Amino acid sequence: MGSAHFPSARLLVVGPSWAGDMVMAQSLFRALKQRSPSVAIDVLAPAWSRPLLSRMPEVDEAIDMPVGHGRLGLMDRWRLGRLLRGRYGQAILLPNSLKSALVPFFARIPQRTGWLGEMRYGLLNDFRKLDKQHLTMTVQRFVALAFPADESALPEIPPPALKVRVADVQQAMSDLGLQKGPRPLLALCPGAEFGPSKRWPEGNYGELARQRIESGWDVWLFGSEKDQPVCETVNRVAQGRCVDLSGRTSLAQAVDLLSLADAVVSNDSGLMHVAAALNRRLVAVYGSTDPGFTPPLNRRSQIVRLGLDCSPCFKRECPLGHLDCLRKMPVEMVSKALDGLPQ
Repeated sequence: MGSAHFPSARLLVVGPSWAGDMVMAQSLFRALKQRSPSVAIDVLAPAWSRPLLSRMPEVDEAIDMPVGHGRLGLMDRWRLGRLLRGRYGQAILLPNSLKSALVPFFARIPQRTGWLGEMRYGLLNDFRKLDKQHLTMTVQRFVALAFPADESALPEIPPPALKVRVADVQQAMSDLGLQKGPRPLLALCPGAEFGPSKRWPEGNYGELARQRIESGWDVWLFGSEKDQPVCETVNRVAQGRCVDLSGRTSLAQAVDLLSLADAVVSNDSGLMHVAAALNRRLVAVYGSTDPGFTPPLNRRSQIVRLGLDCSPCFKRECPLGHLDCLRKMPVEMVSKALDGLPQ
């Protein structure tokens, strides 16, 4: 495909299925807008991602994917594709799966751009072959799709930048009975949807919370309903002095409330990427995953990792049974990083 009509005037982006990846996808949307300010961007994505997409000014419309993650749902995809026919000149596919290419194909979108992935010959007609040594970061692989295949050099990547409204923040605080006092606010995100190998021990989070509260901070705990047992342990170690919001907020409320934090400490999780996209001062704790692949994308963050020979392993649970990459990371190491964060 030539570069003269790249990107199309109206395009459909097939979004990823993980919260952190969806946040990083905003870099693609921003790059598309920088390249063509008048481009209209619709995003086909899981319904849960609407609170993220609604806080991305670059997105015109969020379209709910009618099929759950991991399901083929061929007829549902075909029906949606038919409904979308004639609306778009181009589709950009961020997942590499074969099934993610079906709706744009069924919609007969003229230009279908993406990495070749799962042998998607035919489904894509503007496919790229990924050089993992050249594009080492997920966000680079997303943003590269904003440009024609013959443009080899990427410009500076625009970081994700979620926009929250003051009225929404105030409403979230009112709904949850919260007040932000004069003390600095530390947000802790001790969970991780991926699995135990991403979680710094909750006892360490609890000790960090206890120390910060004693030195004049307020501490709020963020997480999903699945993270409640972890957050309960954190709060217990902190002598019950944290505000535990785990399982109490919607994703929209969590995003809006995180915007109030003076600093955030988080595992490598979706909320870590949200905090970075809100330009919060951030300590990101890494164990089994690689900060060179999915780092926090702001300049006010500090990455903390031990860098053991066995990491990154990218496993959900430690294959060696010890999880030393996180269990041997002392509270003092994270606390020092927190103290050294840029303003």
